[in-house]
Amino acid sequence: RVQLVESGGGLVQAGGSLRLSCAASESSVSPAAMGWFRQAPGKEREGVAVIFNPSRDGYYDDSVKGRFTISRDNAKNTLYLQMNDLTPEDTAMYYCAADDWVPAASRRFSTYDYRYWGQGTQVTVSS
Repeated sequence: RVQLVESGGGLVQAGGSLRLSCAASESSVSPAAMGWFRQAPGKEREGVAVIFNPSRDGYYDDSVKGRFTISRDNAKNTLYLQMNDLTPEDTAMYYCAADDWVPAASRRFSTYDYRYWGQGTQVTVSS
């Protein structure tokens, strides 16, 4: 079983940046699929960015394209999300997710296709 621990959230002003990290406990094999999801109060959890081994290319929701960058360091079993030019609309709890299998393209942002989840880290962007 993979355990995920997020860090790096906090309070930032609009236009600022944050870098989230997600450490995976599985020491032998990095999960095939990893990603970041977020959930704002009163809204459903949504996919933000995902990345699949062995590619270094990420897939992004349209709302964050050009501002967020997902990356992973397999040697450290760590996933990152660099968030730039943050807006109040980015305020949410951010969750790290992983699975042993790469989902179909049409389901890459589906929460049902990720088995392992972290506890979340809060990101608050003030205007």
